[in-house]
Amino acid sequence: MSTSTTSIFTFVAQQVSIYFGIPMLIAGVIGGILNIIVFLSLQTFRKSSCAFYLTIMSIFNTGLLVAGLFSRIMISGFTIDWGQSSLFYCKFRLFLLNTFTLMSLICICLATIDQYFATCTYPRWQQWCNFKLAYRLIISFVLIAILHNIQYYLFYNHIQSPITGKISCIITNDIFEKYVSYWFNLVFIGFLPIIITVFFGSLAYYNVRQLTYRTLPLVRRELDKQLTCSNLEHLLQIEFQTTFINDEPFKLGQLSLLSHSISYIDTCKFIFNEFIANNNKTLFIDQHTLKLIFNCTQYDTFAWELVKSIRSLSQSSCP
Repeated sequence: MSTSTTSIFTFVAQQVSIYFGIPMLIAGVIGGILNIIVFLSLQTFRKSSCAFYLTIMSIFNTGLLVAGLFSRIMISGFTIDWGQSSLFYCKFRLFLLNTFTLMSLICICLATIDQYFATCTYPRWQQWCNFKLAYRLIISFVLIAILHNIQYYLFYNHIQSPITGKISCIITNDIFEKYVSYWFNLVFIGFLPIIITVFFGSLAYYNVRQLTYRTLPLVRRELDKQLTCSNLEHLLQIEFQTTFINDEPFKLGQLSLLSHSISYIDTCKFIFNEFIANNNKTLFIDQHTLKLIFNCTQYDTFAWELVKSIRSLSQSSCP
């Protein structure tokens, strides 16, 4: 019975990774490229610091899909884990995943705060919305994220499982493990971005509703509305992801890992832990695909600008 149960869990995990992960990877990469093209080609977006944050976020989300979801598909779907043979790849992959995830959430927080300042009635607060400050903030947070995630190089190592003999890349420092579990996962990439985006997103939404009563250029008014709606849809998606994709599987994973740490006797329990962990990671990375796909439906000028961009590129390539 143990062998049949193990085979079922392994088969289901492989099917989920292959038939759910591969389409999400393709759609996410295409959506990310289209987002970047539109943000860089549309003149009104090029003048907005909020759109700059969203462009950088699209770049990090696309990088997260390529670095994270592709390797997860290879590990869970095709049982090819390059991290078992290379300790450098094991550490570097985790470094990239956490850096891209952290920067993606930082960018959406900065975009929400920026849009709140842009829609304020106080000219002093509107001065905070400029490219010079946006460049400095992005560079500063990238350096902070890199320095923070260097810890993954130090505290992740190869450990051989006493049950299956499989080599895994896991944390070998108890203090860092507690920090990642209770602070980084729950606070920095969990509740803190939600609190920031909910607070400033609500204020920005209130300001946008007052735009019709102000004397503003029509283009500026429509741009503020579109960017604010984009941020609010990202906000709703973050809440959905946290409640249904990250939070509940995380609780199940924590409970199963807790039982796994108590006893190593039951092989089926260990396989079940692996099943939950693998599919939870796949779903976590797939939510960044949804961000990129949803971005493609945010703007009423998206299709037209995309056609113009592709047409201009094709004309420039022709002799």
